[in-house]
Amino acid sequence: MRNATRMARFAALALVFTLSGCSIHQSIGKSTGAFLHPVSGKDFVHIPNDQWDQQNHALVYFYRTHSRWAADEIESPSVYIDGEHYFNIRDDSYTWLEVEPGPRHIIMRRPLLGLEGINDIDLSRIADAVLHVEAGQIYYLRYNELSPPKQAHPDLDAEDPLASGDLQLVTRDYAMGQGEIVTTQFLNSDMLAPNHAATSIVEANQDADYERRREELETARDEEIEAMKANGQYEEAPWYWPFGGGPTQPLETDRQIDALDKAYASLEAERERAEAAEDSGWWPF
Repeated sequence: MRNATRMARFAALALVFTLSGCSIHQSIGKSTGAFLHPVSGKDFVHIPNDQWDQQNHALVYFYRTHSRWAADEIESPSVYIDGEHYFNIRDDSYTWLEVEPGPRHIIMRRPLLGLEGINDIDLSRIADAVLHVEAGQIYYLRYNELSPPKQAHPDLDAEDPLASGDLQLVTRDYAMGQGEIVTTQFLNSDMLAPNHAATSIVEANQDADYERRREELETARDEEIEAMKANGQYEEAPWYWPFGGGPTQPLETDRQIDALDKAYASLEAERERAEAAEDSGWWPF
């Protein structure tokens, strides 16, 4: 009864915030737990090397070891990368994602009837960490809310969230040698629990990197202008012409923003060329 009342209140708030343009985190229709829908995919196997770009990208495996807690779940936790929801991980399962090198922000949320949070307010955030990814590398992320891995990852500081929480980075030797990931089954996408994993999310990562970097540069631009004003390098607009005034010399942040925008435009053009080549049935390279 208490959960029902809490859910009704949260749903009402979600509706209000949705109408006001706020971001709602939800996995409605995707959060079915193992108690209602046990995983039934094939036993673990690494994907073939020719199925991902080893030279330019990285591969991340997510797996969840078996526990009675996980097996009895009505709803399973959601996994987000760079703000995008990709899958809900059930008991004794694994999946993978091909990602862009760089800092990948991973968040896990526990849903209540599919609803999880509004903006930065979550019903239950169970993991929040940044995985620093390098091209050509394979990473193993282990989730278990009851028992941590027996060995910490040697490359992580003890304070790193991926070395101390329920979601931890483990080595290939640990994942394979302990017999953990090899006993899991593939997290299929089906009508009872659809997901968007086992694919490349490189383009989404690149878009997120661009948006994040541009926001950083916009903030840095404001700071640069304030510093120029303090140093007498900024002319205020006259009262009779509000469109005048400005810095007395070019802004370094403007140069960086222009370079970033041009690089992203080039990236989008390359995507369009690749898509056109794929649609036409030939590949120029």
